[in-house]
Amino acid sequence: MSFSDLFGSGEHLRNLSHFAAIVNLASIDGAINPEEEAQLKKFARKLDISQEEYQKVIKNPTAFPITASNSVERRLERLHDLFKIIFADHQIDEEETELIKRYAIGLGFSSQASEGIIERSIQIFSGQLNFEDYRYLLEKEQD
Repeated sequence: MSFSDLFGSGEHLRNLSHFAAIVNLASIDGAINPEEEAQLKKFARKLDISQEEYQKVIKNPTAFPITASNSVERRLERLHDLFKIIFADHQIDEEETELIKRYAIGLGFSSQASEGIIERSIQIFSGQLNFEDYRYLLEKEQD
């Protein structure tokens, strides 16, 4: 049995870690509601999370540390995913705001950059945008 068989590929572990962050955000304000559960299932498919992994993460999402990325594009995509689960119920509360700030820093954004991105993202996510529109608006604001 190879090392990668024991621990999975680096990319898969990053996806699993990201999925755990998504689940943690979904559950921070109480039980996962049907809209959040539907989003979680979409994310599980997108991130190639098996049913067994899904169940492990649902039981204990904090057991999986968040992993940073060297790619700004990848960090923005991950942050976009996190905002999609937060806004599955069409609102963001104080606990979710604090947690998303910690995740943004964990993804590799500086503390100052994360504040601005989160503030703009909350404004953007008042409506539903796809990732390309989200990225365009964030980059436009920085110009």
